[in-house]
Amino acid sequence: MSKTVIYPINVEFGDCDPAGIVFFPNFFRWYDAASRNFFHQCGMPPWRETEKTRGIIGTPVVDISSRFVRPATYGDRVEVHSTIVEWNDKTFVMRHELKRDGELLAEGRDTRVFAIRHPDDPARIKAIAIPADIREMCS
Repeated sequence: MSKTVIYPINVEFGDCDPAGIVFFPNFFRWYDAASRNFFHQCGMPPWRETEKTRGIIGTPVVDISSRFVRPATYGDRVEVHSTIVEWNDKTFVMRHELKRDGELLAEGRDTRVFAIRHPDDPARIKAIAIPADIREMCS
């Protein structure tokens, strides 16, 4: 199990549907932002820098899901608690728990890869083995 990193969010009026509850795609947007924040808090530089130094362009999602437990609305201050729950050779799984004052509102899981530009076609990407130093940094 790796460390848990918390990403705070202020829910804005524009994050909500006409009923005043957070529109579901925003949860996925917040999980993605929390994922990048996780790596930043673990000491990873921006992906622009890792592309220059290591060829790594980021950690694209290859599978994602969410379970919604309770609604959130504008004015809420929520937190995404993110951790890596599974490391594989080329993939890893992150768990995201969205909470308000400690109460679980939603939980998401995404499977990601570390990617480089494909050597034969830079318009494509290619998953690489997870670098050992990054795995250690995030554990």
